[in-house]
Amino acid sequence: MTDPLTISIAAAREAGALLRANFGVAPEVNEFHDHDIKLELDVRTQALITERLLGAFPDHALYGEEGIAGNQASEWQWIVDPLDGTVNYFYGLPHFCVSIALRRGDDIQLGVIYDPMRDELWAATKGGTPTLNGKPITVSPRTELKDAVLSIGFAKSKTTIAAGLPLVEKFVSRVRKIRLMGSAALDLAYVACGRLDAYIESSVSLWDVAAGKLLVETAGGRYEMQSREDHPDKVSVRASSGRLNLDLA
Repeated sequence: MTDPLTISIAAAREAGALLRANFGVAPEVNEFHDHDIKLELDVRTQALITERLLGAFPDHALYGEEGIAGNQASEWQWIVDPLDGTVNYFYGLPHFCVSIALRRGDDIQLGVIYDPMRDELWAATKGGTPTLNGKPITVSPRTELKDAVLSIGFAKSKTTIAAGLPLVEKFVSRVRKIRLMGSAALDLAYVACGRLDAYIESSVSLWDVAAGKLLVETAGGRYEMQSREDHPDKVSVRASSGRLNLDLA
């Protein structure tokens, strides 16, 4: 019997090898936006992942940043971000990843995040112990905001960027440091393994956070997500160790 976790890890590593091999080479740009970039490599990397996943599970659906594939009536759906951190990648910043999740209905069954530049692979299955390169992980033990490091994400519209600024003002004097990292999936992986204490973003896509959601939850953290009424395909996310008071006046 084909194991979905084994297949997804292999697909993430192969996709990561493709990204790593092309890193530092001027990429072909499909679209420029004010606060985002779409690369031809995003499309090529998702095609590779799609071939590996649906080749092993032809009756499954796939929903990714670069489009859908497979049997869209299936209760099993792969959720894929082939290159989370595209702007980082384009500018030569080695902080990006591949994110793959599998859900049955609305229930995420597995999540894999792979950082090819550091060769770090996070993996989790529902009810299992999450790992980083095969070793168990858990969220940060820190309980005081003054000791915490938070990542705050800024999305791609003027409205959501404006929503992020008050969060920075709210926390910057209360925590040790705030970071703006540029990859939602890696932010969540970092929360899961205790490098970050929390990650907050007002508008992000499901493919950015699906794998990270399971990682944070299985690592003992708290994950809160709400759909945005103004953008039904976007969600707001707050993930943390669950040990901090983030509800400040």
